[in-house]
Amino acid sequence: MFRLAYPTLIQTRSSIRPLLLSTNRPIVRHSSAASSAESTHANGIVPVAVITGASRGIGRAIALQLARDGYDVALNDLPSNQMQLEGLSSEIIEQVGRRALVIPGDVSVEGDVRSLVDASTKTFGRLDVMVANAGIAVMEPLLQNKIEDWDRVIAVNLRGVYLCYKYAAQQMIEQGRGGRIIGASSVLGKVGNVAGIPLLGAYSAAKSGVRSLTQTAAQEWAQYGITVNAYAPGPVETDMRKPLPSFITPQEKQQTAENLHTVRGISLIPDEVIREAAERRMTKTDLGYLGTPEDIAGLVSFLASEKGRFITGQAITIDGGMIYH
Repeated sequence: MFRLAYPTLIQTRSSIRPLLLSTNRPIVRHSSAASSAESTHANGIVPVAVITGASRGIGRAIALQLARDGYDVALNDLPSNQMQLEGLSSEIIEQVGRRALVIPGDVSVEGDVRSLVDASTKTFGRLDVMVANAGIAVMEPLLQNKIEDWDRVIAVNLRGVYLCYKYAAQQMIEQGRGGRIIGASSVLGKVGNVAGIPLLGAYSAAKSGVRSLTQTAAQEWAQYGITVNAYAPGPVETDMRKPLPSFITPQEKQQTAENLHTVRGISLIPDEVIREAAERRMTKTDLGYLGTPEDIAGLVSFLASEKGRFITGQAITIDGGMIYH
């Protein structure tokens, strides 16, 4: 739902099931312009992509881009973001002319990911691209990192990606047509902490894990014609970059700064000066500007396309010139 944006929000787990109508069918909507007989692809078949963390930011941009590329899309995020998913679904249907399926769920829950893949495949008849984009982060020094925060970040950012990879690969292998699996890593998964200040330890660990997982999956599944890659963004301008939600009062902010407490499920850095210094360094790129969600979506579009068929096992840095290898 964001990539490397100094996020402070912590998602909370809830009991999650795919959203169903009274007919017990997933919510799928389409326009008359989007039929299986019409496609921008040469073989006349409409490909299908699943995107997690699709309600905002990078995930939203990826979903829109793939829809414009001619994909029918299954959109996933937490149930608390259902309204945003429905809005995105309407935009894809009405403005792009592709079909869209809304399936809320928690990617860290195995049953939810299995249901996500099953429901999208049952509705659209196939799965061609999985984009495991969902992620969260908590800004805390390692010595103050609460174990429940650590576990949740690892659960969403690494376990969630693994589950998406696994169940997408199973479906693609069964189909026998290959496929594209794409995950969310980060520049922090390559260099630990770019800013030199220990604020995103769990996030960095998870994103490094995604990089290694991607390499392993690419090696194991190449025999099935499946490519597996990851995108590793640097600073991207999204709505998740805001360090303090508007509903945090000055009194609560001061309380957190003094006591390292968590206020309303939001962890804050105790030293504003350190945090602001880290932000300044993290937002500095050699190109002189931040990336956008659309920049990341363009890379995903390429990796998902036929033009990206000879790329696999890579975590591709896209950071405007922040780190070099």
